[in-house]
Amino acid sequence: MSKKIILTEKDMPKAWYNIQADLPKPLPPVIHPGTGKPIGPDDLAPLFPMSLIMQEVSQERWIDIPEPIQDVYKIWRPSPLVRAERWEKALDTPAKIYFKWEGQSPPGSHKPNTSVAQAFFNKEAGVKRITTETGAGQWGSALAFACNLFNIECKVYMVRISYDQKPYRRLMMETWGAKCIPSPSTETAAGQAILAENPDSPGSLGIAISEAVEEAAKRDDTKYALGSVLNHVMLHQTVLGLETKKQMEIAGDYPDIIIGCAGGGSNFAGLMLPFARDKIVDGKKIKILGVEPCACPTMTRGLYRYDFGDTACTTPLLKMHTLGHAFIPAPIHAGGLRYHGMAPIICHLLELGIIEAEAYHQNACFDAAISFSRAEGHIMAPETSHAVKAAMDAALECKKTGESKVILFNASGHGHFDMSSYQKYFENALEDYEYPEEELKKALKTLPNIDA
Repeated sequence: MSKKIILTEKDMPKAWYNIQADLPKPLPPVIHPGTGKPIGPDDLAPLFPMSLIMQEVSQERWIDIPEPIQDVYKIWRPSPLVRAERWEKALDTPAKIYFKWEGQSPPGSHKPNTSVAQAFFNKEAGVKRITTETGAGQWGSALAFACNLFNIECKVYMVRISYDQKPYRRLMMETWGAKCIPSPSTETAAGQAILAENPDSPGSLGIAISEAVEEAAKRDDTKYALGSVLNHVMLHQTVLGLETKKQMEIAGDYPDIIIGCAGGGSNFAGLMLPFARDKIVDGKKIKILGVEPCACPTMTRGLYRYDFGDTACTTPLLKMHTLGHAFIPAPIHAGGLRYHGMAPIICHLLELGIIEAEAYHQNACFDAAISFSRAEGHIMAPETSHAVKAAMDAALECKKTGESKVILFNASGHGHFDMSSYQKYFENALEDYEYPEEELKKALKTLPNIDA
Protein backbone atom coordinates (compact mmCIF):
# COMPACT_ATOMS: atom_id res chain seq x y z
CA MET A 1 0.00 0.00 0.00
CA SER A 2 1.40 3.41 -0.97
CA LYS A 3 2.41 5.52 2.01
CA LYS A 4 1.84 9.26 2.60
CA ILE A 5 4.23 11.36 4.67
CA ILE A 6 2.19 14.27 6.02
CA LEU A 7 3.46 17.42 7.71
CA THR A 8 1.40 19.71 9.92
CA GLU A 9 0.99 23.46 9.52
CA LYS A 10 3.64 24.11 12.18
CA ASP A 11 6.15 22.30 9.93
CA MET A 12 5.60 24.68 7.00
CA PRO A 13 8.68 26.66 5.92
CA LYS A 14 8.82 30.17 7.36
CA ALA A 15 11.37 31.36 4.80
CA TRP A 16 12.17 30.71 1.14
CA TYR A 17 15.61 29.37 0.23
CA ASN A 18 17.74 31.43 -2.17
CA ILE A 19 20.31 29.30 -4.05
CA GLN A 20 22.21 32.45 -5.09
CA ALA A 21 23.83 32.53 -1.66
CA ASP A 22 25.45 29.14 -2.27
CA LEU A 23 26.29 29.12 -5.96
CA PRO A 24 29.99 28.27 -6.57
CA LYS A 25 29.97 30.90 -9.34
CA PRO A 26 27.53 33.85 -9.48
CA LEU A 27 24.79 34.07 -12.08
CA PRO A 28 25.61 36.03 -15.24
CA PRO A 29 24.06 39.51 -15.07
CA VAL A 30 20.81 40.43 -16.77
CA ILE A 31 21.62 42.80 -19.64
CA HIS A 32 19.81 45.91 -20.85
CA PRO A 33 19.23 45.40 -24.60
CA GLY A 34 19.75 49.10 -25.33
CA THR A 35 22.94 49.80 -23.38
CA GLY A 36 24.45 46.32 -23.35
CA LYS A 37 25.16 46.81 -19.64
CA PRO A 38 23.74 45.05 -16.55
CA ILE A 39 20.31 46.33 -15.59
CA GLY A 40 19.51 47.94 -12.25
CA PRO A 41 16.36 47.78 -10.12
CA ASP A 42 14.95 50.95 -11.73
CA ASP A 43 14.98 49.25 -15.14
CA LEU A 44 12.53 46.64 -13.87
CA ALA A 45 10.30 49.06 -11.93
CA PRO A 46 7.75 49.56 -14.76
CA LEU A 47 6.92 45.84 -14.60
CA PHE A 48 7.41 44.67 -11.00
CA PRO A 49 6.96 46.09 -7.49
CA MET A 50 10.29 46.88 -5.82
CA SER A 51 9.86 44.12 -3.21
CA LEU A 52 9.94 41.47 -5.95
CA ILE A 53 12.82 43.21 -7.73
CA MET A 54 14.83 43.07 -4.50
CA GLN A 55 14.09 39.34 -4.22
CA GLU A 56 15.19 38.91 -7.83
CA VAL A 57 18.68 40.26 -7.10
CA SER A 58 19.03 39.17 -3.45
CA GLN A 59 22.08 37.22 -2.31
CA GLU A 60 20.56 36.43 1.09
CA ARG A 61 20.22 32.70 1.78
CA TRP A 62 16.82 32.94 3.51
CA ILE A 63 13.98 35.36 2.75
CA ASP A 64 11.09 35.43 5.22
CA ILE A 65 7.63 34.43 4.01
CA PRO A 66 5.13 37.10 5.21
CA GLU A 67 2.34 35.75 7.42
CA PRO A 68 -0.49 36.67 4.99
CA ILE A 69 1.19 34.45 2.38
CA GLN A 70 1.65 31.64 4.90
CA ASP A 71 -2.05 31.93 5.80
CA VAL A 72 -3.07 31.40 2.16
CA TYR A 73 -0.56 28.57 1.73
CA LYS A 74 -2.36 26.74 4.54
CA ILE A 75 -5.35 26.18 2.21
CA TRP A 76 -3.33 23.35 0.62
CA ARG A 77 0.12 23.28 2.21
CA PRO A 78 2.00 21.35 3.44
CA SER A 79 1.43 19.02 0.49
CA PRO A 80 1.97 15.26 0.91
CA LEU A 81 5.02 13.26 -0.06
CA VAL A 82 3.95 9.79 -1.19
CA ARG A 83 5.95 6.56 -1.40
CA ALA A 84 4.58 4.99 -4.61
CA GLU A 85 4.71 1.39 -3.39
CA ARG A 86 1.90 0.22 -5.68
CA TRP A 87 3.78 1.52 -8.69
CA GLU A 88 7.04 0.02 -7.45
CA LYS A 89 5.29 -3.34 -7.30
CA ALA A 90 3.75 -2.91 -10.77
CA LEU A 91 7.19 -2.09 -12.20
CA ASP A 92 8.79 -4.94 -10.22
CA THR A 93 11.64 -2.66 -9.23
CA PRO A 94 13.86 -2.69 -6.13
CA ALA A 95 13.89 1.12 -6.28
CA LYS A 96 11.97 3.27 -3.83
CA ILE A 97 9.88 5.89 -5.65
CA TYR A 98 8.58 9.02 -3.92
CA PHE A 99 6.49 11.81 -5.44
CA LYS A 100 5.70 15.24 -4.04
CA TRP A 101 2.00 15.79 -4.75
CA GLU A 102 1.34 19.42 -5.78
CA GLY A 103 -1.97 18.71 -7.53
CA GLN A 104 -4.10 19.36 -4.44
CA SER A 105 -3.91 23.18 -4.59
CA PRO A 106 -7.14 24.92 -5.69
CA PRO A 107 -5.82 25.54 -9.24
CA GLY A 108 -4.40 22.01 -9.30
CA SER A 109 -0.66 22.63 -9.57
CA HIS A 110 2.46 24.04 -7.90
CA LYS A 111 1.92 27.45 -9.47
CA PRO A 112 0.09 29.14 -6.53
CA ASN A 113 3.31 28.88 -4.48
CA THR A 114 4.48 31.94 -6.42
CA SER A 115 1.20 33.46 -7.65
CA VAL A 116 0.05 34.05 -4.06
CA ALA A 117 3.39 35.64 -3.18
CA GLN A 118 3.42 37.85 -6.27
CA ALA A 119 -0.18 38.98 -5.75
CA PHE A 120 0.57 39.82 -2.10
CA PHE A 121 3.63 41.95 -2.88
CA ASN A 122 1.79 43.73 -5.70
CA LYS A 123 -1.15 44.45 -3.39
CA GLU A 124 1.26 45.75 -0.74
CA ALA A 125 2.65 48.14 -3.37
CA GLY A 126 -0.83 49.44 -4.27
CA VAL A 127 -1.06 47.74 -7.66
CA LYS A 128 -4.61 47.55 -9.08
CA ARG A 129 -4.12 45.32 -12.15
CA ILE A 130 -1.76 42.52 -13.19
CA THR A 131 -1.23 41.16 -16.69
CA THR A 132 0.37 37.84 -17.49
CA GLU A 133 0.66 35.07 -20.06
CA THR A 134 -0.11 31.38 -19.73
CA GLY A 135 0.73 28.30 -21.77
CA ALA A 136 -1.40 25.36 -20.69
CA GLY A 137 -3.41 27.56 -18.33
CA GLN A 138 -1.90 26.36 -15.05
CA TRP A 139 -0.17 29.68 -14.38
CA GLY A 140 -3.09 31.77 -15.58
CA SER A 141 -5.52 29.96 -13.30
CA ALA A 142 -3.08 30.19 -10.38
CA LEU A 143 -2.67 33.95 -10.80
CA ALA A 144 -6.44 34.39 -11.21
CA PHE A 145 -6.90 32.51 -7.91
CA ALA A 146 -4.32 34.68 -6.12
CA CYS A 147 -5.50 38.01 -7.55
CA ASN A 148 -9.04 37.21 -6.48
CA LEU A 149 -7.85 36.64 -2.90
CA PHE A 150 -6.08 40.01 -2.83
CA ASN A 151 -8.72 41.93 -4.84
CA ILE A 152 -6.51 42.69 -7.86
CA GLU A 153 -7.78 42.76 -11.43
CA CYS A 154 -6.16 40.05 -13.57
CA LYS A 155 -5.79 39.79 -17.35
CA VAL A 156 -4.32 36.67 -18.95
CA TYR A 157 -3.01 36.23 -22.49
CA MET A 158 -3.32 32.49 -23.16
CA VAL A 159 -1.37 30.80 -25.96
CA ARG A 160 -3.90 30.28 -28.75
CA ILE A 161 -3.42 26.53 -29.21
CA SER A 162 -3.92 25.94 -25.47
CA TYR A 163 -6.88 28.35 -25.40
CA ASP A 164 -8.51 26.04 -27.95
CA GLN A 165 -7.28 22.74 -26.44
CA LYS A 166 -8.04 23.53 -22.78
CA PRO A 167 -11.30 25.53 -22.44
CA TYR A 168 -11.82 24.52 -18.81
CA ARG A 169 -8.62 26.30 -17.76
CA ARG A 170 -10.06 29.50 -19.24
CA LEU A 171 -13.28 28.88 -17.33
CA MET A 172 -11.31 28.45 -14.10
CA MET A 173 -9.70 31.84 -14.64
CA GLU A 174 -13.08 33.44 -15.33
CA THR A 175 -14.57 31.77 -12.24
CA TRP A 176 -11.95 33.57 -10.15
CA GLY A 177 -12.74 36.85 -11.94
CA ALA A 178 -9.89 37.08 -14.45
CA LYS A 179 -10.19 38.02 -18.11
CA CYS A 180 -8.59 35.47 -20.45
CA ILE A 181 -8.01 36.10 -24.16
CA PRO A 182 -6.23 34.04 -26.84
CA SER A 183 -2.75 35.15 -27.90
CA PRO A 184 -1.75 36.47 -30.37
CA SER A 185 -4.57 39.00 -30.04
CA THR A 186 -5.60 42.26 -31.67
CA GLU A 187 -5.32 44.11 -28.33
CA THR A 188 -1.57 44.82 -28.54
CA ALA A 189 0.87 45.97 -31.19
CA ALA A 190 2.87 42.77 -30.66
CA GLY A 191 -0.17 40.58 -31.25
CA GLN A 192 -1.29 42.58 -34.27
CA ALA A 193 2.15 42.22 -35.86
CA ILE A 194 2.15 38.44 -35.43
CA LEU A 195 -1.38 38.11 -36.83
CA ALA A 196 -0.51 40.29 -39.83
CA GLU A 197 2.33 37.88 -40.64
CA ASN A 198 0.42 34.69 -39.77
CA PRO A 199 -3.34 34.99 -39.14
CA ASP A 200 -3.44 31.30 -38.10
CA SER A 201 -0.56 31.52 -35.62
CA PRO A 202 -0.93 28.90 -32.83
CA GLY A 203 0.84 31.37 -30.54
CA SER A 204 3.73 30.80 -28.17
CA LEU A 205 4.68 31.77 -24.65
CA GLY A 206 7.13 34.27 -26.10
CA ILE A 207 4.32 36.01 -28.00
CA ALA A 208 1.97 35.96 -25.00
CA ILE A 209 4.72 37.43 -22.79
CA SER A 210 5.20 40.23 -25.34
CA GLU A 211 1.51 41.10 -25.17
CA ALA A 212 1.30 41.03 -21.37
CA VAL A 213 4.50 43.07 -20.96
CA GLU A 214 3.36 45.63 -23.54
CA GLU A 215 0.07 46.25 -21.75
CA ALA A 216 1.69 46.46 -18.31
CA ALA A 217 4.35 48.90 -19.51
CA LYS A 218 1.71 51.25 -20.97
CA ARG A 219 -0.47 51.56 -17.86
CA ASP A 220 0.49 53.18 -14.55
CA ASP A 221 -2.01 51.05 -12.60
CA THR A 222 -0.74 47.74 -14.00
CA LYS A 223 2.21 45.44 -13.29
CA TYR A 224 3.29 42.21 -14.91
CA ALA A 225 3.66 38.78 -13.29
CA LEU A 226 5.67 35.84 -14.64
CA GLY A 227 4.97 32.24 -13.63
CA SER A 228 8.44 30.84 -14.21
CA VAL A 229 12.00 31.65 -15.39
CA LEU A 230 12.87 34.58 -13.07
CA ASN A 231 14.83 34.21 -9.82
CA HIS A 232 12.05 35.36 -7.50
CA VAL A 233 9.71 32.73 -8.98
CA MET A 234 12.27 29.97 -8.32
CA LEU A 235 12.66 31.36 -4.80
CA HIS A 236 8.94 31.14 -3.98
CA GLN A 237 8.72 27.57 -5.27
CA THR A 238 11.33 26.32 -2.78
CA VAL A 239 8.56 25.82 -0.20
CA LEU A 240 7.85 22.48 -1.83
CA GLY A 241 11.49 21.34 -1.78
CA LEU A 242 11.96 22.45 1.82
CA GLU A 243 8.88 20.49 2.86
CA THR A 244 10.13 17.48 0.93
CA LYS A 245 13.46 17.49 2.77
CA LYS A 246 11.62 17.25 6.10
CA GLN A 247 9.38 14.51 4.76
CA MET A 248 12.32 12.49 3.44
CA GLU A 249 13.88 12.69 6.90
CA ILE A 250 10.67 11.34 8.42
CA ALA A 251 10.69 8.53 5.85
CA GLY A 252 14.29 7.71 6.75
CA ASP A 253 15.43 8.07 3.13
CA TYR A 254 17.43 10.50 1.00
CA PRO A 255 17.07 10.74 -2.79
CA ASP A 256 19.68 9.34 -5.16
CA ILE A 257 17.79 10.77 -8.13
CA ILE A 258 15.63 13.93 -8.21
CA ILE A 259 13.43 14.57 -11.24
CA GLY A 260 11.17 17.37 -12.46
CA CYS A 261 9.62 18.33 -15.77
CA ALA A 262 11.00 21.62 -17.07
CA GLY A 263 9.44 24.24 -19.31
CA GLY A 264 10.48 27.52 -17.72
CA GLY A 265 11.83 25.64 -14.71
CA SER A 266 9.77 26.62 -11.67
CA ASN A 267 8.44 23.27 -10.41
CA PHE A 268 11.77 21.54 -11.10
CA ALA A 269 13.66 24.30 -9.28
CA GLY A 270 11.21 24.32 -6.40
CA LEU A 271 11.85 20.67 -5.66
CA MET A 272 15.55 20.40 -6.36
CA LEU A 273 17.15 23.68 -5.23
CA PRO A 274 17.22 22.82 -1.49
CA PHE A 275 18.82 19.49 -2.44
CA ALA A 276 21.19 21.16 -4.92
CA ARG A 277 22.56 23.06 -1.91
CA ASP A 278 23.40 19.70 -0.33
CA LYS A 279 25.27 18.76 -3.49
CA ILE A 280 27.13 22.10 -3.68
CA VAL A 281 27.89 22.66 0.02
CA ASP A 282 28.00 19.14 1.47
CA GLY A 283 29.14 17.16 -1.55
CA LYS A 284 26.06 14.91 -1.63
CA LYS A 285 26.07 12.54 -4.59
CA ILE A 286 22.68 13.14 -6.20
CA LYS A 287 21.58 12.95 -9.81
CA ILE A 288 19.29 15.92 -10.49
CA LEU A 289 17.44 15.60 -13.79
CA GLY A 290 15.27 18.13 -15.65
CA VAL A 291 13.03 16.61 -18.33
CA GLU A 292 11.67 18.45 -21.36
CA PRO A 293 9.80 17.54 -24.57
CA CYS A 294 11.68 16.63 -27.75
CA ALA A 295 9.40 19.11 -29.52
CA CYS A 296 10.79 21.99 -27.41
CA PRO A 297 14.32 20.85 -26.46
CA THR A 298 15.61 23.99 -24.75
CA MET A 299 18.27 22.45 -22.52
CA THR A 300 19.21 19.52 -24.72
CA ARG A 301 19.45 21.29 -28.10
CA GLY A 302 19.37 25.02 -27.36
CA LEU A 303 22.39 27.31 -27.06
CA TYR A 304 23.58 28.87 -23.79
CA ARG A 305 23.37 32.49 -24.88
CA TYR A 306 21.85 35.83 -24.01
CA ASP A 307 18.36 36.12 -25.45
CA PHE A 308 15.09 37.98 -25.03
CA GLY A 309 12.42 36.36 -22.89
CA ASP A 310 9.72 37.30 -25.40
CA THR A 311 9.13 37.30 -29.14
CA ALA A 312 8.79 41.08 -29.58
CA CYS A 313 12.19 41.73 -27.93
CA THR A 314 10.82 43.96 -25.17
CA THR A 315 12.35 42.19 -22.15
CA PRO A 316 15.88 42.41 -20.75
CA LEU A 317 18.42 39.87 -22.02
CA LEU A 318 18.82 36.71 -19.94
CA LYS A 319 21.73 34.26 -20.13
CA MET A 320 19.95 30.96 -20.64
CA HIS A 321 19.63 27.91 -22.82
CA THR A 322 17.43 29.09 -25.64
CA LEU A 323 15.96 27.95 -28.94
CA GLY A 324 15.70 31.59 -30.04
CA HIS A 325 12.96 34.06 -29.15
CA ALA A 326 11.45 33.59 -32.65
CA PHE A 327 10.94 29.86 -31.96
CA ILE A 328 7.35 28.68 -32.47
CA PRO A 329 6.87 25.25 -30.85
CA ALA A 330 4.82 22.40 -32.24
CA PRO A 331 1.31 22.13 -30.70
CA ILE A 332 2.08 19.30 -28.28
CA HIS A 333 -0.26 18.82 -25.34
CA ALA A 334 2.30 19.68 -22.65
CA GLY A 335 1.55 23.38 -23.17
CA GLY A 336 3.44 24.44 -20.04
CA LEU A 337 6.68 23.07 -21.51
CA ARG A 338 6.51 25.02 -24.78
CA TYR A 339 8.87 27.91 -23.94
CA HIS A 340 11.94 28.87 -25.98
CA GLY A 341 14.11 29.58 -22.93
CA MET A 342 14.80 28.23 -19.46
CA ALA A 343 15.29 29.77 -16.02
CA PRO A 344 18.80 31.29 -15.79
CA ILE A 345 19.33 29.57 -12.42
CA ILE A 346 18.63 26.15 -13.95
CA CYS A 347 20.80 26.87 -16.99
CA HIS A 348 23.64 28.02 -14.74
CA LEU A 349 23.45 24.82 -12.69
CA LEU A 350 23.37 22.80 -15.92
CA GLU A 351 26.51 24.55 -17.18
CA LEU A 352 28.24 23.90 -13.85
CA GLY A 353 27.42 20.19 -14.12
CA ILE A 354 25.29 20.20 -10.95
CA ILE A 355 22.15 19.11 -12.82
CA GLU A 356 21.43 17.15 -16.03
CA ALA A 357 18.78 17.29 -18.76
CA GLU A 358 16.87 14.76 -20.88
CA ALA A 359 14.16 15.06 -23.56
CA TYR A 360 11.25 12.70 -24.29
CA HIS A 361 8.52 12.32 -26.90
CA GLN A 362 4.95 12.80 -25.71
CA ASN A 363 3.65 9.28 -26.48
CA ALA A 364 6.29 7.69 -24.23
CA CYS A 365 5.36 10.16 -21.49
CA PHE A 366 1.66 9.28 -21.75
CA ASP A 367 2.61 5.57 -21.64
CA ALA A 368 4.35 6.21 -18.32
CA ALA A 369 1.53 8.40 -16.99
CA ILE A 370 -1.01 5.64 -17.66
CA SER A 371 1.19 3.11 -15.87
CA PHE A 372 1.44 5.46 -12.89
CA SER A 373 -2.30 6.27 -12.84
CA ARG A 374 -3.31 2.62 -12.90
CA ALA A 375 -1.10 1.94 -9.90
CA GLU A 376 -1.40 5.14 -7.85
CA GLY A 377 -4.71 6.61 -9.02
CA HIS A 378 -3.62 10.18 -9.75
CA ILE A 379 -3.98 11.38 -13.35
CA MET A 380 -0.98 13.56 -14.18
CA ALA A 381 -0.91 16.69 -16.31
CA PRO A 382 0.83 16.18 -19.69
CA GLU A 383 3.71 18.31 -18.42
CA THR A 384 4.15 16.17 -15.31
CA SER A 385 4.09 12.98 -17.39
CA HIS A 386 7.63 13.83 -18.51
CA ALA A 387 8.85 13.51 -14.92
CA VAL A 388 6.84 10.30 -14.52
CA LYS A 389 8.56 8.87 -17.61
CA ALA A 390 12.01 9.70 -16.26
CA ALA A 391 11.14 8.18 -12.86
CA MET A 392 9.90 5.01 -14.57
CA ASP A 393 13.08 4.74 -16.65
CA ALA A 394 15.21 5.11 -13.52
CA ALA A 395 13.14 2.49 -11.69
CA LEU A 396 13.40 0.03 -14.59
CA GLU A 397 17.16 0.60 -14.73
CA CYS A 398 17.28 -0.39 -11.05
CA LYS A 399 15.32 -3.52 -11.94
CA LYS A 400 17.98 -4.34 -14.53
CA THR A 401 20.95 -3.70 -12.23
CA GLY A 402 19.40 -4.83 -8.95
CA GLU A 403 20.22 -1.50 -7.27
CA SER A 404 17.76 -0.13 -4.71
CA LYS A 405 17.99 3.60 -5.44
CA VAL A 406 15.70 6.25 -3.98
CA ILE A 407 13.90 8.14 -6.76
CA LEU A 408 12.08 11.41 -6.04
CA PHE A 409 10.00 13.33 -8.57
CA ASN A 410 7.69 16.31 -8.45
CA ALA A 411 4.08 15.51 -9.37
CA SER A 412 3.55 19.14 -10.32
CA GLY A 413 -0.14 19.05 -11.24
CA HIS A 414 -3.18 16.95 -12.06
CA GLY A 415 -4.51 16.34 -15.56
CA HIS A 416 -8.24 16.67 -14.89
CA PHE A 417 -8.57 19.45 -17.46
CA ASP A 418 -6.33 17.67 -19.96
CA MET A 419 -8.50 14.65 -20.69
CA SER A 420 -8.75 15.57 -24.37
CA SER A 421 -5.01 14.86 -24.49
CA TYR A 422 -5.59 11.44 -22.97
CA GLN A 423 -8.42 10.86 -25.44
CA LYS A 424 -6.03 11.51 -28.33
CA TYR A 425 -3.50 9.18 -26.74
CA PHE A 426 -6.06 6.36 -26.50
CA GLU A 427 -7.07 7.01 -30.12
CA ASN A 428 -3.40 6.80 -31.23
CA ALA A 429 -3.76 10.36 -32.50
CA LEU A 430 -0.81 11.92 -30.65
CA GLU A 431 2.10 12.80 -32.92
CA ASP A 432 5.69 12.71 -31.70
CA TYR A 433 7.43 15.85 -32.92
CA GLU A 434 11.18 16.01 -33.41
CA TYR A 435 11.94 19.67 -34.00
CA PRO A 436 13.65 19.94 -37.42
CA GLU A 437 17.29 20.98 -37.30
CA GLU A 438 16.84 23.52 -40.11
CA GLU A 439 13.96 25.22 -38.24
CA LEU A 440 16.03 25.28 -35.07
CA LYS A 441 18.95 26.88 -36.88
CA LYS A 442 16.61 29.49 -38.35
CA ALA A 443 15.25 30.42 -34.89
CA LEU A 444 18.75 30.56 -33.40
CA LYS A 445 19.85 33.06 -36.06
CA THR A 446 17.67 35.66 -34.30
CA LEU A 447 19.81 35.63 -31.14
CA PRO A 448 21.33 38.98 -30.12
CA ASN A 449 25.05 39.42 -30.84
CA ILE A 450 25.97 40.23 -27.27
CA ASP A 451 27.83 36.91 -26.84
CA ALA A 452 29.74 37.21 -30.09
